[in-house]
Formats: sequence, structure tokens, C-alpha cells
Amino acid sequence: MDFKQPPVVRISRDTTGGAENGSAGAEPGSAYPFSIPAVAQLLAEGLTLDPGMTFLVGENGSGKSTILEGIALAFGFAPEGGSIHSQHSTWPSESDLYTRLYIQRGIGTKRWGFFLRSETTHSLYTYLEEVSPGTGLHQMSHGESYLELFSDYFSRPGFYCMDEPEAALSFGSTLRLLRILDQIRSAGGQALIATHSPILASLPGATVIEVGDWGMRQVQWRDLELVDHWCRYLQAPERYLRHLLD
Repeated sequence: MDFKQPPVVRISRDTTGGAENGSAGAEPGSAYPFSIPAVAQLLAEGLTLDPGMTFLVGENGSGKSTILEGIALAFGFAPEGGSIHSQHSTWPSESDLYTRLYIQRGIGTKRWGFFLRSETTHSLYTYLEEVSPGTGLHQMSHGESYLELFSDYFSRPGFYCMDEPEAALSFGSTLRLLRILDQIRSAGGQALIATHSPILASLPGATVIEVGDWGMRQVQWRDLELVDHWCRYLQAPERYLRHLLD
């Protein structure tokens, strides 16, 4: 099925005051995570999300995972991941950014998707085993379990949020994920992915947003600092190592 609009059209600051979702606490800009430049920019300017794949790329602490998490929760995913129908939580650790966000959904799109959050996959697997015994995800290697999730849940149009999925994947498995993402896009689906992988971010036709002290900026893959560093390192590791190792 081809959607006339993607599942998510735009993310912006919720101007209703958050009464319906219980938003409370520090005003944006005064405390974490609102002091992060990229988060402040999201609230001030909003973010139009392109159809297909969008990658958030940046250093640790730049805010990419915080933004991804906030958007995922505002869309309706459970804090620790799963499909849109999963509602489980074992140890709340998320910020309240999601209570400040408004999601403009695409007209005529179905509310389906999956949130993959790397640091909470163990609790997600336990939940999935409880609701559907026999999944066997706990018995698989980290990478194998990820590929099993992709096969079972990433097969139809919807909105997919993925936080550093490459953490569990080999080079070959990362290429398999690229193919899955391309199939989702071809079917009319959409994904927002926080990543450190230059391989994932190289998906043709994807939107790449670099996140850093400047906030967020859309760039070409070849212009990413991440790509530049990896190319330089692989060409001559000693140029980096001599500054690290004595």
C-alpha cells in the first residue's frame, strides 16, 4: 500500500500546555534535556520528517538518542520498546521531553510501528516471551535476536524508531538491515534511526541529520564528520593510535 503521506509528517512543540498528558516540571531551556542544543532546536523550530529513512548521527551526548526517545514516546510507543501495542515498563529512565512534543500524523496512515531501544532489549525480550511464549530471543546471540525482530516485526508499512541498531550487528548483518530498511521504505513505511554507523547512514535516498553542539543540520553522507573520521582511520590507523597509545 502506498501512503499519500508518511506516518509522521512533523514534530513540534506541544503548545496546549500538556494538560492532557501530565506535562510538568522545568521549562525547556532550564534543565536537562532541554539544555541540549539539538533538543532546544527541536522545540523551537520543530522537525519535518521526510518519507522513508531519516538518520540522526552524532557523538555520544549530542542528544540524538534523547530526541529519538522523545519522538517515539510521543508517537505512543512504550518506553522500553516494542510494537505500538506493547505497553510495558520495568525501570523508568526516560526524560519528559515527550510530554512537550506534538506529532502531526500523516493522513490515511495506519498507527503501526516498532521502537527498538538497544539498552532495554533484555526487558523487551522478557515481555515478548510472556505475551508470546516460545520466541526464544533470550537464547539467541545479540545479533541473531535483532535479526529475528527485524524479520518478525519490520515487515509492513509503519513508523519505526531505532536507537543504534548496529550495536549488535556484524558488517554482513548491517547490510541485511539496510535491505530491510529499503523494503520498508518501498512499502510506504518510515523510520527514524539514531546511529554511529556510516554503513547504515549510507542508504541511498535517506535523509541524514548531523547532531552536535550546533544543534541539528541536514548534511550529505559524504560530509559527515563520522564518515571523515572512519575513512581517515581505516586508511592510516597509526595517525590516531599514536595520540592514544604510548
